[in-house]
Amino acid sequence: MGIGTSIACAIHCAVLPIMLSSLPILGINIIHNLFFEWGMIALAFTVGSYSLFHGYIKHHRSFIPVTIFSVGFIFLVLKQFFPQYEYLFLTIAVVLIISAHYYNYRLCHQSKCSSPHHQH
Repeated sequence: MGIGTSIACAIHCAVLPIMLSSLPILGINIIHNLFFEWGMIALAFTVGSYSLFHGYIKHHRSFIPVTIFSVGFIFLVLKQFFPQYEYLFLTIAVVLIISAHYYNYRLCHQSKCSSPHHQH
């Protein structure tokens, strides 16, 4: 779920401006809309935090995915305050956040809790 949200955020930031550049003609503007941008950031934080802490508590007890996610999330927030570095910070954020979710996924599947013989 966290990887999906991160990918959706990346698609929004990279592809949406190209596809939806005609929306201002209709009076709709979600490109660089602060409310929409912060809403997406809040959604990414909520889903990502839930996913990573669930993996930490229920499966592996490793803070590494949470640390990677946190650094990525800092870059995601920084892109809002430094528009001249928006694409650089966004790229770093997406790579780190997706990496955190992938590492969390791998740790969860390596734990004894993910065994098909284990009853949840």
